[in-house]
Amino acid sequence: MQRYLLSVMQPEGTPPAPEVLAGIMRNVESFHDELKAAGAWVFAGGLHSPATATVLRVKDGDVLMTDGPYAESKEYLGGLCIVSAPDLDAALRWGRKAAEATTLPIEVRPFMGGAGE
Repeated sequence: MQRYLLSVMQPEGTPPAPEVLAGIMRNVESFHDELKAAGAWVFAGGLHSPATATVLRVKDGDVLMTDGPYAESKEYLGGLCIVSAPDLDAALRWGRKAAEATTLPIEVRPFMGGAGE
Protein backbone atom coordinates (compact mmCIF):
# COMPACT_ATOMS: atom_id res chain seq x y z
CA MET A 1 0.00 0.00 0.00
CA GLN A 2 1.13 3.50 -0.84
CA ARG A 3 0.62 6.44 1.50
CA TYR A 4 -0.96 9.66 0.26
CA LEU A 5 -1.23 13.11 1.77
CA LEU A 6 -4.65 14.74 1.55
CA SER A 7 -4.00 18.45 2.15
CA VAL A 8 -6.96 20.57 3.19
CA MET A 9 -6.60 23.96 1.48
CA GLN A 10 -8.18 26.58 3.75
CA PRO A 11 -9.15 29.94 2.24
CA GLU A 12 -7.95 33.05 4.02
CA GLY A 13 -10.68 34.99 5.81
CA THR A 14 -13.45 34.57 8.31
CA PRO A 15 -14.23 30.96 9.24
CA PRO A 16 -17.78 29.65 8.88
CA ALA A 17 -20.35 30.42 11.58
CA PRO A 18 -20.16 28.04 14.58
CA GLU A 19 -23.32 26.14 13.60
CA VAL A 20 -22.00 25.63 10.05
CA LEU A 21 -18.55 24.60 11.32
CA ALA A 22 -20.15 22.11 13.74
CA GLY A 23 -21.85 20.35 10.82
CA ILE A 24 -18.62 20.27 8.81
CA MET A 25 -16.73 18.81 11.77
CA ARG A 26 -19.38 16.08 12.16
CA ASN A 27 -18.87 15.25 8.47
CA VAL A 28 -15.10 15.16 8.92
CA GLU A 29 -15.44 12.85 11.94
CA SER A 30 -17.65 10.52 9.87
CA PHE A 31 -15.06 10.59 7.07
CA HIS A 32 -12.32 9.65 9.55
CA ASP A 33 -14.50 6.82 10.91
CA GLU A 34 -14.96 5.54 7.35
CA LEU A 35 -11.20 5.63 6.75
CA LYS A 36 -10.60 3.67 9.96
CA ALA A 37 -13.24 1.07 9.11
CA ALA A 38 -11.65 0.58 5.67
CA GLY A 39 -8.13 0.22 7.10
CA ALA A 40 -6.98 3.32 5.18
CA TRP A 41 -6.49 5.60 8.22
CA VAL A 42 -2.92 6.62 9.05
CA PHE A 43 -3.18 10.11 10.60
CA ALA A 44 -5.18 13.34 10.40
CA GLY A 45 -5.12 16.72 12.09
CA GLY A 46 -6.06 20.35 11.72
CA LEU A 47 -3.63 23.25 11.92
CA HIS A 48 -3.82 26.68 13.49
CA SER A 49 -3.69 29.72 11.19
CA PRO A 50 -0.47 30.72 9.41
CA ALA A 51 -0.12 33.62 11.86
CA THR A 52 0.97 31.04 14.46
CA ALA A 53 3.79 29.72 12.26
CA THR A 54 7.51 30.16 12.80
CA VAL A 55 9.76 29.79 9.75
CA LEU A 56 13.36 28.60 10.12
CA ARG A 57 15.78 29.07 7.25
CA VAL A 58 19.52 28.79 6.79
CA LYS A 59 21.31 31.91 5.57
CA ASP A 60 25.07 32.39 5.55
CA GLY A 61 25.57 29.46 7.94
CA ASP A 62 23.07 30.72 10.51
CA VAL A 63 19.50 29.62 11.10
CA LEU A 64 17.18 32.60 11.00
CA MET A 65 13.79 32.47 12.68
CA THR A 66 10.84 34.62 11.61
CA ASP A 67 7.23 34.75 12.75
CA GLY A 68 4.35 34.14 10.41
CA PRO A 69 3.87 32.14 7.24
CA TYR A 70 6.61 31.43 4.71
CA ALA A 71 4.61 33.08 1.93
CA GLU A 72 1.55 35.27 1.66
CA SER A 73 -1.30 33.39 0.05
CA LYS A 74 -5.06 33.43 -0.38
CA GLU A 75 -5.09 29.76 0.69
CA TYR A 76 -3.05 27.93 3.26
CA LEU A 77 -2.66 24.41 4.62
CA GLY A 78 -5.48 24.13 7.15
CA GLY A 79 -5.17 20.44 7.91
CA LEU A 80 -4.00 17.12 6.60
CA CYS A 81 -4.90 13.49 6.42
CA ILE A 82 -2.54 10.66 5.57
CA VAL A 83 -4.20 7.62 4.02
CA SER A 84 -3.01 4.24 2.91
CA ALA A 85 -4.37 3.25 -0.50
CA PRO A 86 -3.50 0.66 -3.14
CA ASP A 87 -3.19 3.24 -5.92
CA LEU A 88 -3.80 6.85 -6.94
CA ASP A 89 -7.38 6.15 -8.03
CA ALA A 90 -8.25 4.88 -4.55
CA ALA A 91 -6.49 7.87 -2.95
CA LEU A 92 -8.46 10.22 -5.21
CA ARG A 93 -11.70 8.57 -4.08
CA TRP A 94 -10.69 9.32 -0.48
CA GLY A 95 -9.77 12.85 -1.55
CA ARG A 96 -13.25 13.30 -3.06
CA LYS A 97 -14.83 12.18 0.22
CA ALA A 98 -12.58 14.59 2.13
CA ALA A 99 -13.62 17.46 -0.16
CA GLU A 100 -17.27 16.60 0.37
CA ALA A 101 -16.79 16.42 4.17
CA THR A 102 -14.80 19.64 4.53
CA THR A 103 -16.37 21.59 1.62
CA LEU A 104 -12.79 22.74 0.87
CA PRO A 105 -10.27 21.95 -1.88
CA ILE A 106 -8.17 18.84 -1.21
CA GLU A 107 -4.75 18.25 -2.75
CA VAL A 108 -3.80 14.56 -3.08
CA ARG A 109 -0.10 13.70 -3.28
CA PRO A 110 1.80 10.42 -2.94
CA PHE A 111 4.68 10.13 -0.52
CA MET A 112 8.06 9.39 -2.04
CA GLY A 113 9.53 5.96 -1.61
CA GLY A 114 6.72 3.67 -2.65
CA ALA A 115 4.88 1.61 -0.08
CA GLY A 116 5.58 3.88 2.88
CA GLU A 117 5.52 0.96 5.32
